[in-house]
Amino acid sequence: MYDLKELETFDAVVRGGGLGIAARELNLPKSTLSRHIRKLEEGVGQSLLRREANHLVPNEAGQLFHRYCQQMLSLAHEGQEALQEIQGRIAGELVLSAHEAFIRGWFSQVIQGFMGDYPELRVTLRTQTEPPGAETDGICIWLGSPGETHLRQEPLGALTQGIYGHPDYLDARGRPASPEELLDHTWIDLLGTAGEQEELQLVHCAGGVHSMAPPQSRLRVDQLVLQGDAIVRREGLGLMPHWLTNRRLEAHPGTLELCLPQWQGPALPVWLLYPHGSLSRRARAFLQYLRRSVPAAWARHQPVYPGMDGSAETPGGACCRRERDNPARDTTEA
Repeated sequence: MYDLKELETFDAVVRGGGLGIAARELNLPKSTLSRHIRKLEEGVGQSLLRREANHLVPNEAGQLFHRYCQQMLSLAHEGQEALQEIQGRIAGELVLSAHEAFIRGWFSQVIQGFMGDYPELRVTLRTQTEPPGAETDGICIWLGSPGETHLRQEPLGALTQGIYGHPDYLDARGRPASPEELLDHTWIDLLGTAGEQEELQLVHCAGGVHSMAPPQSRLRVDQLVLQGDAIVRREGLGLMPHWLTNRRLEAHPGTLELCLPQWQGPALPVWLLYPHGSLSRRARAFLQYLRRSVPAAWARHQPVYPGMDGSAETPGGACCRRERDNPARDTTEA
């Protein structure tokens, strides 16, 4: 019977290529790891590692044994987690992924809060660069269309969008007074949202719709944070989610200005994706915690700006009230 500590040590040394990295990973002194390796080799009856330069690498026997070692460790962890389920404990590893728009802000804060409630929990968090496809484990937060996926799709809300520019850029180039005047400006395009061959639909707060081909983009990016950076560098205008822009403005006031506030871009749906079937207790607990943490603005489909509480209305809301009071006004103009 092999000692689990010895197996964990051997696995960490093989993956890290030496005692130093393994010691940091396992938070144990090198002398303890050397003793574990020595006892393991005595148990199997032969050496498993050899030294090459400054690294420890598995020999032929070590390579073979390492595959079985990983299987034994995996089974041991599964057995431990099954016992934790029976005891009602929230422990073990939780695998999460998120669209890049959420990875550094709201979602990370949700994870920190959840981990604070369950100190035995371990979390692996990955940035999801494409819609998840055939993954069968883990929980994902996605922005936009999830495409074809075998995962369960639960809508969490949507992020409304508006057109933003840097105040200095708008001072120099002029502030558009209507959607038609957007054609006079440089456009920063986010790949997959308003390509050069696609029409962009802007919806007026009073119900009017304007379809336009976005201006040809000199810069096209694949991440919202890069698009925001380009707009802040005064390189042009771009369509951005109000909720994300609000969070950026809280950290960097005065760097973005909403253009044509009465016009909204297409809303981006926010999806919670997770496997079908039975979920672990930790996954179920996290889903419940996450649902309680969804910002109210997502459900209202309304942007919230700095200094406005949850009950405050958007800039477009006031416009709509004025136009309802004055129906003679041309609603096709911003």
